[in-house]
Amino acid sequence: MNAPILIAPSVLAADYGHIADEVAEAKTADLIHVDVMDGHFVPNISFGVDFLRTVKESTELPVDVHLMISNPDQKVESYLDAGADILTFHYEAATHAHRIVSVIHDRGAKASIALNPATPVSVLEPIIEDLDMVLIMTVDPGYGGQRFIESSLKKLRRLRRLCAEHGVNPRVEVDGGIVMGNVAQAVASGANVIVAGSSVFRAADRAVAIRELRRHAERGVSKMA
Repeated sequence: MNAPILIAPSVLAADYGHIADEVAEAKTADLIHVDVMDGHFVPNISFGVDFLRTVKESTELPVDVHLMISNPDQKVESYLDAGADILTFHYEAATHAHRIVSVIHDRGAKASIALNPATPVSVLEPIIEDLDMVLIMTVDPGYGGQRFIESSLKKLRRLRRLCAEHGVNPRVEVDGGIVMGNVAQAVASGANVIVAGSSVFRAADRAVAIRELRRHAERGVSKMA
């Protein structure tokens, strides 16, 4: 049975000065997505643990934290302390991925690994059975205004096959360049967690935008092989 589609608005596109109100207006979503950038693994710098605490206090939704940082093993505990319900780190930044996953699980959170566009899904073979979610980056992380990378659709299908071979069914999240026009394709290819920033927080009515994302996503479910 296919898992229900989850919508995860990214607060990177929100008004940071009114973040509590922004998050409250996204209450019809399923998760709140928080991007953490360190200026090293990616060129930009974004939210830290204090910001995450504010988000956590402003919503009853699970908070999905995406660490785009170097040496994630040194920072994982801090973000778990601040309230991360799902914690994603990058395969490309991790030296000891199994250890990080164990730390996340020991704290009662869900563990996820992100892959950059150029990283093949085959690298996950040794750890796929331990993951609650895999995040497929559909743009290069840390750069704004990029278009969705179409080859990501093939990558999503490869990930589905890898999961089937191992008899596991982690959540599959897509992040980057997601708009109403490509949600259905992403879902049809295997995604079931949709990160959307501008599509939600730049919309006049956040509830309507979230509803439209769900509608487009359901079209993708009907097209799944």
